[in-house]
Amino acid sequence: MDRRDFLSASSIAGIASILRKKKKQKGKILPSQPLPPNRVQVAAGLLDDITVPELQSRQRQKLLTAERITELYLARIEAIDRSGPALRSVIEINPEALAIARALDAELQAKGPRTPLHGMPILIKDNIDTGDKMQTTAGSLALVGKPAVADSWVAARLRAAGAVILGKTNLSEWANFRSTHSTSGWSGRGGQTKNPYVLDRNPCGSSSGTGAAIAASLAAAGVGSETDGSVVCPSSICGIVGIKPTLGLISRAGIVPIAHSQDTAGPMARTVWEAALLLGVLTGVDPRDPATQASDGKAFPDYTRFCDPTGLRGARLGIARQYFNISPAVNGLMEQCIALMKQAGAIIVDPVNFSTNEGWRDTETTVLLYEFKTDLDSYLATRGASVKSLADCIAFNQANRSTEMPYFDQELMEQAQAKGPLTDKAYLDALANNLKLTRTEGIDAILSKDNLDAIVAPTAGPAWLTDWVDGDHADNGCSSPPAVAGYPHITVPAGFQFGLPLGISFFGAPWTEPKLIKVAYAFEQVRKARRKPEFLPTVSYHV
Repeated sequence: MDRRDFLSASSIAGIASILRKKKKQKGKILPSQPLPPNRVQVAAGLLDDITVPELQSRQRQKLLTAERITELYLARIEAIDRSGPALRSVIEINPEALAIARALDAELQAKGPRTPLHGMPILIKDNIDTGDKMQTTAGSLALVGKPAVADSWVAARLRAAGAVILGKTNLSEWANFRSTHSTSGWSGRGGQTKNPYVLDRNPCGSSSGTGAAIAASLAAAGVGSETDGSVVCPSSICGIVGIKPTLGLISRAGIVPIAHSQDTAGPMARTVWEAALLLGVLTGVDPRDPATQASDGKAFPDYTRFCDPTGLRGARLGIARQYFNISPAVNGLMEQCIALMKQAGAIIVDPVNFSTNEGWRDTETTVLLYEFKTDLDSYLATRGASVKSLADCIAFNQANRSTEMPYFDQELMEQAQAKGPLTDKAYLDALANNLKLTRTEGIDAILSKDNLDAIVAPTAGPAWLTDWVDGDHADNGCSSPPAVAGYPHITVPAGFQFGLPLGISFFGAPWTEPKLIKVAYAFEQVRKARRKPEFLPTVSYHV
């Protein structure tokens, strides 16, 4: 892509002027006046699938500045997220983004780049605290009002790396822990996020906005969070790379919680290299999160060094056949991927199976209910919001049913509120069962038996139709074993079915992100499955 692909300075100034006129009401971002048709067309093509290394190159050549890149992404958000396809993936723009970018440009001239992320606009999920003028609401109107008092670890690390926090992304409200009949990508504050490939399809969740926004190239990369599937599912269904790291590799301090035994932030990007770059920036020991102590000596500041195009050669990969139950078409695509990995030198062990037969399913829910009540109460106690506890949130939803519960209720919140303290035997037994079945008798046993480097499976099925009446219709993916165990999991684009992206998963032992990145990157290079979205209205438009 050359300079003629970018907006002229006058066009940028005009679009930036429109962006500055955006108004907010009751915590919601309202649609601005549509861009003139010619500007929508031009802005929609800006930065289309451009990578971080390409942006870095243009900065070095003085063809682009951080300020110009930020302006261009803001114009693209206006053209694609607010107008045009109206993805509703970005819930809020950082009003200080351009000022931050200008300061980073001055620093670059005086001192050089801090990291390869210097001047790169990054979107983060709206459950990640920023101690600035932006809200942190987990998509709920209950948290609208007073911003967070300080940066989360994630936000602080991004700022230290020289990234521009461009804004917050929409999500499944409360990270999809409110109702068993929820619709992924919907929040009371942000509305419904659409899948950028086929607009009437769901983006999965709960990091729905990050998945959709990065797939649509609305920022250089993004950050989501996962308790079980919330990074890898939207990444798979939106055709990007997602890394759910080992529990404790990235601090959870300043992230609206569900459960400390499974919660983690994770990078979401269009390529493995970019996701690996972002992962390295986010690691480190944080006194505010005791779980990060275990990462000392096991984390790397630069995971891009493990992006080896020959990384499949000699890698021992186990095929988890129990997750090949989505559809014949998905299975056929996975067989193509397995054949490619074998051709690239991987040693395929087929099949491997979880002998525990996922006996943790019920006890996982028990653990999440207990920890949600305790962890959310602790978070809200220091947040300074008008709601001070889970009980307050439940009461707020009941009092604001028309805006907060028009489609589904809050039975998970109510069940969590009924739970006791974390000293209850029911909780302790459930947690012990989870770790035994997913770690000792699960992933650990499978890896040990055949000396495997990673386990491979379809991440999830294709995107389902968004349905506010009956809720999600998701196929069971393979996210639960590594999520419950707290082990790392990477999903990479594998191909398409009827124009809908599908991802393939690599997961394994704790702290083996380098090994997983190595095989994931090598697979990405031989498969080359990623392609940009076309914003089709429905599958029938796909040829």
